[in-house]
Amino acid sequence: QVQLVESGGGLVQAGDSLRLTCAASGRISNLAMGWFRQAPGKERELVASITWSVGGTYYADSVKGRFTISRNSAKTTVYLQMNSLKPEDTAVYYCAARPQSVAGYDYWGQGTQVIVSF
Repeated sequence: QVQLVESGGGLVQAGDSLRLTCAASGRISNLAMGWFRQAPGKERELVASITWSVGGTYYADSVKGRFTISRNSAKTTVYLQMNSLKPEDTAVYYCAARPQSVAGYDYWGQGTQVIVSF
């Protein structure tokens, strides 16, 4: 099993920065990690992801150039650095993990709220 715990959300103003942290424990070997978000009334969307092996990254078009996903050398913690935040970034952000060879995310954190005010 894999446990994911997010932290770092909060209330900020437009243009500010936040860094989300996801601490992973358990059987974390060969897991790709992702950050999703879900705004009220909208579907959950993948914001960014990072692969286990070479650390390849993916970003949704809406966050390219503003958000950066990274991880520590032990691959136990994944970060989402969010800069130039916009009100439309307001959502609950979830950390998720999937086996490298599988398309769907099997493991989810509890979510952390990000609110960006005008």
